[in-house]
Amino acid sequence: MEVKTEWIIREIVNSDNKELENVLRSVMIEFKVPKKGTALSDPELKKMSVAYEKSKSIYFVIEKNGKIFGGAGISQLKNSDENICELQKMYFLNNARGIGLGKKMIKRCIENARKYKYDMCYIETMHNMKSAQKLYLSEGFSYINKPKGNTGHSSCPVWMIKYL
Repeated sequence: MEVKTEWIIREIVNSDNKELENVLRSVMIEFKVPKKGTALSDPELKKMSVAYEKSKSIYFVIEKNGKIFGGAGISQLKNSDENICELQKMYFLNNARGIGLGKKMIKRCIENARKYKYDMCYIETMHNMKSAQKLYLSEGFSYINKPKGNTGHSSCPVWMIKYL
């Protein structure tokens, strides 16, 4: 008898840090994300669970059979006076793409953004991440013509916002 396992979306825990860092780095490298001015150079990549311990922040991982396939989270947008969160570090390995997990992950993050009473959710991405942009548009994000806050991600040329 074959045991069928399901995809699990759950909050990050400390023991996820190394595996999640490897997943996020490998996806960014796959999409030729520049090393400087992107999430690839963020120091929190090494300890993602710690980065999301602050208030009004949360990060989720996608897991199947005890293996992490990606994640996404929200946190207050850096260097902004607005009541705005950022959808952050949403990257999935290839076999977790195109099967509805991105929609589920965004919905989970937006639910928490509303619970935390943010007014808007912001995201930065790369030009070549067309499938991700299509997903964000389908979930109510729209393009804006300049970045918000100052995330340090000067190499991310695509900015989007969703009003909550």
